Amino acid sequence: MMGPEQHSGDSPRGLAFALAAYGLWGLLPIYMKALSQIPAAEIIAHRVIWSLPIVAAVLLWQRRQDDVAAALRRPRLLAMAAVTATLISINWLTYVWAITNDHALDAALGYYINPLFSVLLGGLLLGERLNRAKILAISLAFAAVVILTVQAGRLPLVAVILTLSWGLYAYFKKSLPLGPNQGFTLEVLLLCPIALAYLGWLAVTEQGHFLGGGKGNMLLLLGCGPVTAIPLLFYANGAKLLRLSTMGILQYVTPTMIFLCAVLIFGEPLGLPRLIAFPLIWAALAIYSVTLLREAGARRRSRSQAVTQRMQ
Repeated sequence: MMGPEQHSGDSPRGLAFALAAYGLWGLLPIYMKALSQIPAAEIIAHRVIWSLPIVAAVLLWQRRQDDVAAALRRPRLLAMAAVTATLISINWLTYVWAITNDHALDAALGYYINPLFSVLLGGLLLGERLNRAKILAISLAFAAVVILTVQAGRLPLVAVILTLSWGLYAYFKKSLPLGPNQGFTLEVLLLCPIALAYLGWLAVTEQGHFLGGGKGNMLLLLGCGPVTAIPLLFYANGAKLLRLSTMGILQYVTPTMIFLCAVLIFGEPLGLPRLIAFPLIWAALAIYSVTLLREAGARRRSRSQAVTQRMQ
């Protein structure tokens, strides 16, 4: 089927998919740090190329390849997929550059802010309710960005780009009228010609690291396929089975793990501005989490009352 799945609530299966995706993404900095000697653009090109066999195998196993073939004949769907492919490319490139250039804490900040940006998008574009607590949480996150901007004399670009690109990707991905795995496959197919052309140019100019960088680099670049495709496939399935706000709160797993990697493994310094900004973000996420828990409890009580009334 080409139409999107509709879910008014949260699915346990979707929860498992989302947690698996966010957990794997939390460990990804360790892998990317091992590729620090390779330019970010080259890493992204290999992420695209070596993801394709994996997602193609998944589609063949699910017998969904006809969906992608049909999508390739629909210009409007191709345009929507081009938007999501562009957004995920920007996100990947920014993230890999940040990790390989000792800005993992900035990446963590961006992914901490993103759930609150998802809440804002949900309120502005999807009609999801923004109560006072959610508005306060968003305001605290904004204050953290202001503090870092004033201290540095410029916007924390890594955090801002990661927030905007991933938040918009999640929004458009949910709106894409195509199954999650088919959608990601279509995105990879659209990016492959660009990735192949870039890698071809690197090979001709003898700047590439796949064949000329030793066996270790070759194996690490080949591994970019599974470390990219597997969590993103998990995420795509989770996003279709959970509400946007739920995906937002679960995303705390990834930035927390990135933060711990940056401080405990990579030894990046926190500094006073970050010591102020990160607690503001954590306070915002705590306020938002409490709000979500209360809303979930209210929905359960409402459903229970409705069932009781029907039984009377």
